Amino acid sequence: MDRVLRAHALKPENFFDVLEERRRGSDISHALRTFSAQVPPVPVSALNRMVQESQYLHYVISEIAAETGEPYECVKDEATSILEEMSQNLQLSFIRLMAFALTKVFKRLFSSIRVNEDGLARLQQAIQEHPVILVPNHRSYIDFLVLSYIMFTYDLSVPVIAAGIPLMGMSLVGEVLRRSGAFFIRRAIGSDKLYWAVLSEYVRTIVRTGFAPLEFFVEGLRSRTLKSLKPKLGMMQMVLEPFFKGEVYDITLVPISISYDRVLEESLLAHELLGVPKPSETTRGLLKARRVLEENYGCMHVYFGNPVSVRELAEGRIQRGQYNLIPRDLPLKLSANLQEFVGDVAHLVVHLQERGSVLSPWSLMALILLQNPDDLDWNVFIQKTLRLRTLASQLGAQIDWPAQLSDLEVMSSSMALHHAVVQSENGRVRLVEKEGPGPITQEEAVLRRASSVLMCASYRNQALHVFTRPALVAAAMAMAPSHSKEDVFGRFRFLQDLLANEFIFIPGHTVQDFEEGCSGLLRCGALSIQDHALSVIGEAQDTVVFLSGILKPFIETYQVVLEVLGKETFQTFTEKRFVPDIRAATVKLILSGEVRSYECISSDTLKNALSALVRMEAASKCQVADQIEYRVNQNVLRRIRDTLDGSVASEVPLYSRL
Repeated sequence: MDRVLRAHALKPENFFDVLEERRRGSDISHALRTFSAQVPPVPVSALNRMVQESQYLHYVISEIAAETGEPYECVKDEATSILEEMSQNLQLSFIRLMAFALTKVFKRLFSSIRVNEDGLARLQQAIQEHPVILVPNHRSYIDFLVLSYIMFTYDLSVPVIAAGIPLMGMSLVGEVLRRSGAFFIRRAIGSDKLYWAVLSEYVRTIVRTGFAPLEFFVEGLRSRTLKSLKPKLGMMQMVLEPFFKGEVYDITLVPISISYDRVLEESLLAHELLGVPKPSETTRGLLKARRVLEENYGCMHVYFGNPVSVRELAEGRIQRGQYNLIPRDLPLKLSANLQEFVGDVAHLVVHLQERGSVLSPWSLMALILLQNPDDLDWNVFIQKTLRLRTLASQLGAQIDWPAQLSDLEVMSSSMALHHAVVQSENGRVRLVEKEGPGPITQEEAVLRRASSVLMCASYRNQALHVFTRPALVAAAMAMAPSHSKEDVFGRFRFLQDLLANEFIFIPGHTVQDFEEGCSGLLRCGALSIQDHALSVIGEAQDTVVFLSGILKPFIETYQVVLEVLGKETFQTFTEKRFVPDIRAATVKLILSGEVRSYECISSDTLKNALSALVRMEAASKCQVADQIEYRVNQNVLRRIRDTLDGSVASEVPLYSRL
């Protein structure tokens, strides 16, 4: 993994606007032009027949029939029905239709869609050599549409795409998506043995035959916070299995980073995090949402990363010969070694996605605003943002800061683009709070304020990966009993473990992450290391305080959860009531002034905190009747709380022993 990370160090690349020519030319001519990309080697009907007739699927059907007592033919018919519901029906005519429609839509929505053409050239070469898996991040519903559009525009094989089953239910739209290459997957399939068998065989057949590039979101769901989510491993396991079994020589993974100046769903994001149900995905809802075409969403960057060879990743870790004795048509039960490898690959891909992301000026401005939540003098705001731009560049960020415009013009245009989130009056900058009819309660006022803060935080989150490791070192130095490297590393390791659901860390890379954090602080002139001790350079104290402040909303949320669960009324609680009850308690703490961060009522962060406590054995869960119940271990909970508060030394191995 380390070798691959070094080989995939980010290099400056030029971006080209794919909409520029479309604004000058004919949309219909673009859609109907000669498309010279490779067509699928087998028809869609033949692909489905291969799945239906596979020995693997017959084996699983026979097992299920024996286990349930159902006739073999009934189980087989059910498998056929699942396949019909799931499968794509890629047709060039519908790709052309989508290209025409999307050109119209994208020209209305975005000022530009910028792509690194060198990355597309690398992708074109990779498609000719081995099965290719496209792995984009997932920030908006239009992510997979824009990738297909770009690949059609550049005469690259259009991918087949794993999509959520709700999209299939959209009349007309679902069928257009199916014929544009989407295949539809149900959300919860872990316990459905037949469904898993049909899906895994369908995916493996696409990979084995090289039918088309396969695209899926390794994060599983769209990120409601706009920061990277912990990867889901099911689909990654399926696409890698043909390599494990020796059915293909190699598989190429292509991490893709999609970065938005402004996302279409920005108001929905905050509402979902505050418990408002997500609108159902229907054609009628889509038509109602057409008013988004009246808004400007700025620029989108799509960065196609360097292709990653699975064979290279597996070198020295996976001995494929051991699977030669197992018939390829039988299910492959992953060993602990293979499961660890799949997890490492998934985390690596998300890490590479983060590296390839492009920060907008607004992401940096949002970072400043959230550390100055009341209001801020405009000139001070400019100075702080420019200093942050320098810091982000020193830490290796790609920043889309137009050189042809003055700094004042760049920041003013960003403010105008995000007028729903921020405004400037009388030389002061502040977040916008949505107004509603009639008087409101104190609790409702907190939720309104939280909605504004969370909307701003979503854009800050797009930049967090740049600062995470230096920020963890800065926070660890503030918590550690001394500044010896061993003590600071102990607190760093504790924080990384606690916040493992908030940020992406490759498993087993804690030492490398610590060194990267220290290296970042050294590069920006904030840290000195002498005699195995860390010290903050005096004039850079503000930088270290700022970096620590980036983590404050997350740490404060965890502290609130620890405090509330330490009360007698929360000795046991249900999963269904956890977020509403913690949120209600937190709102009271905000009103009393005991809690400052409005991010403490975000459902995602609250759920991440609970997951961390279960992982660290401060809480345990079990099935009781028809619901999941949690029980708190007060002793472990207290130790975590004390360590987070910096009052006791964390019990971790010394840095020098690792």
